[in-house]
Amino acid sequence: MKILIAGVDGYLGWSLAQHLTARGHKVAGVDNFSRRVWVEEMGSWSAIPICLMKERLPAFKKRFGRELRFWEGDLRDYDLVERVFREFQPDAVVHLGECPSAPYSMMSAKHAAFVQTNNIVGTLNLIFAMRDICPQAHLVKLGTMGEYGTPPVDIPEGFFDAEFRGKKYPKAVFPRQAGSWYHWSKVHSSNNIMFACKIWGLRATDIMQGVVFGTRIDAMGNDKQLLTRLDFDQAFGTAINRFCCQAVIGHPLTPFGKGHQKRGFLPLRDSMQCLTLALENPSRNGEYRVFNQFEEVYDITELALKIKKVAGGLGLPVEVRNLENPRKEMEEHYYNPDHRHLLDLGYRPTHDIETEMEVMLLDLMKCRDRIEAKKDVLIPDVQWDGRREKVRFV
Repeated sequence: MKILIAGVDGYLGWSLAQHLTARGHKVAGVDNFSRRVWVEEMGSWSAIPICLMKERLPAFKKRFGRELRFWEGDLRDYDLVERVFREFQPDAVVHLGECPSAPYSMMSAKHAAFVQTNNIVGTLNLIFAMRDICPQAHLVKLGTMGEYGTPPVDIPEGFFDAEFRGKKYPKAVFPRQAGSWYHWSKVHSSNNIMFACKIWGLRATDIMQGVVFGTRIDAMGNDKQLLTRLDFDQAFGTAINRFCCQAVIGHPLTPFGKGHQKRGFLPLRDSMQCLTLALENPSRNGEYRVFNQFEEVYDITELALKIKKVAGGLGLPVEVRNLENPRKEMEEHYYNPDHRHLLDLGYRPTHDIETEMEVMLLDLMKCRDRIEAKKDVLIPDVQWDGRREKVRFV
């Protein structure tokens, strides 16, 4: 299968390119390296040193015996998107080319407008190019479980059977309750893709992914040039990744507020497995389907305590200290999402969570100096009320 990855330079994109190529697929990618710029803007860098694309591509060819065709450019440029589609003619498109940060979108009016414009326009350009050039291609779009928010009812996979005033409404869209300008941009793109499938007969799978953690996948081997990034700043460092970086430098692990927010999590290697299952089992023409993609639901403090336990076993004594919550969110809540579709397709978790944490900590211990050099970014200062002020320990 010929698979185009939008956002191929990112945490997930670079890993997925290797995973799919190792499975025999022909992979190409497009990126404008914005993730590197955004993280630098936050005063940080990847905990794991990563190579430039001009260094990555030869290493990729050496490892896998085939080239990764690459275009540099912005998905908001329709002429570029059209050229990529005409030249590569993909059978499937994986859309990872969005700004994936709630805090970044909440920094200012400029950042909110950028995140919405970048994410929505890029997605529109991809679906129009599919309509006009590759209408049989299958779009796998990375959404987020954050689109649903934390409702006081079970969360289905996109749709549910509703009843109102005695009338039944099968396959109603489950309400979205996003918690940031970023999350609303993902909701808008989901709606646009669903509409494109309805009016043009496109086929798409919208992946409502939980929080991904981990430093590696098997396809990378031991080649440092093939490693993917791992961020730990307030905007792009997700919970477990950030906690593990804190642990290796002896910084307290920092749940927000009461620390009982519940989220779905999955290891990086399992994200690759799930995305591949979606690609290799495409939706039908005109079908818009939704997969909730995560391994298990965990309480944030529960995760911090797991990391404390694993770190202690490696000789890394750490403590858990809660921070004031810079976000507007429920800190104790009901959370029960379904994720049956991927399990039915054959998804099987590869590691227990503590084993994956140990792998991460061992990798990150080699990068202790890089994390220490940017440790100031571990305490957030982007507040949901518009202030830029460091939060305090509670």
